[in-house]
Amino acid sequence: MKYTLVIALTLGLPAAAVAQGRPDSTHMTCAAARALVARAGAIVLGTGGPTYDGYVLHRGFCTPSQQTEVSFIPTADNPACYAGDRCIERYNANER
Repeated sequence: MKYTLVIALTLGLPAAAVAQGRPDSTHMTCAAARALVARAGAIVLGTGGPTYDGYVLHRGFCTPSQQTEVSFIPTADNPACYAGDRCIERYNANER
């Protein structure tokens, strides 16, 4: 009986994690958003309503063809909080 309960709980936890929505920056402080990006390294944050984007701690979380761009997000205590960077494609004039 104990083993059945342990297996049921173990299988149910990943499903519960998937069901959670993405964190919304407008419901946290700037410091909390910054700490969340720092802890995760790379994370998708909601930025109010249906809008969202991915934020990274540093370029190591981007693909080789990308670079980082400074990005500011709205938080509960700061309308332009620097919590992390976004990965964007590098522009190469020779690749036209």
